[in-house]
Amino acid sequence: MSLLTISPSPHVRSSMTTQKIMLLVVLALVPAIVAATVVFGPRALFMVIYCAVISMFTELVCQRLMQKEVTVTDGSAMLTGVLLALNLPVTLPLWEAAIGCVFAVAVVKQLFGGLGCNFANPAITGRVFLLLSFGGDMTTWVKPFYYQGNNFIVKLLMDNPRIPDGVTGATPLASGNANLLDLFLGNVGGSLGETSALALLIGGIFLLVMGIISWHTPVAYLGGLAVLELFYTLATGGEMTDVLYALLSGGVILGAFFMATDYVTTPITGTGKLIFGLGCAVLTFVIREFANMPEGCSFSILLMNLLTPYIDKLTMTHPFGAKPAVKKEAK
Repeated sequence: MSLLTISPSPHVRSSMTTQKIMLLVVLALVPAIVAATVVFGPRALFMVIYCAVISMFTELVCQRLMQKEVTVTDGSAMLTGVLLALNLPVTLPLWEAAIGCVFAVAVVKQLFGGLGCNFANPAITGRVFLLLSFGGDMTTWVKPFYYQGNNFIVKLLMDNPRIPDGVTGATPLASGNANLLDLFLGNVGGSLGETSALALLIGGIFLLVMGIISWHTPVAYLGGLAVLELFYTLATGGEMTDVLYALLSGGVILGAFFMATDYVTTPITGTGKLIFGLGCAVLTFVIREFANMPEGCSFSILLMNLLTPYIDKLTMTHPFGAKPAVKKEAK
């Protein structure tokens, strides 16, 4: 009997490349970018393009300096910039946004070996870095359509624009007084990607239909958060609409579909993805309800990224017929 020699995985191949995946995710974010541009004006679109260009340039410089193969055309750096921009307020000074892009790409991604080697989601980490470094600018929110009927179009294309009094306000999570329909359509203040839940859901469903992401993490994240908010509402005597309010406000939909589903920094098994999503839900709920900040999506995903290797080890399946390696006895 002759032995069967099997080549190394992957055994199933497809025409789906890294570049195609990244471009499809960017395409899925187009509805959210359009909604942000309508709500916050031309600076929102400019911020997205600006962060994408800075991120790509940073990756190009890093790879040149390290004498590595230039892979800036794979789209991963562009997607990092787009996601980071959607996590920023429209009024953030451009130089601060550039620092966030450089930190996300150079430190979080390239310093650890490039695509596939980063320990955490670069866009999430860049957002947390900016929040801790420039807390005032990162928590300055403008009201929807504040730019109409004024000369803000020119001002907001400049760096560090001056925002007049009366056009800033709290995010829906902090104020708690937004209308559910406004939250769903995007007629609220916040980061660029925290406004229109409808636009984000369209993009998320597109990724599910195209097979780019699986249902495990988004369902576990959003479903787990809904259950926790439901029990908390019943325990505190709140209204049932508070559950929908918690799901539609903040960056939880953006995080559940576009950042908690990252291939590199999240578990690879279905069970692991469910555990990851539930962990994000618990941490988001705890930070929102018991910490001194209204939103906890970014911190929850970042913390769960650190636990991903342990979740993979716990849930990893063993190949059929595989036997554990026999240790050789010491001479």
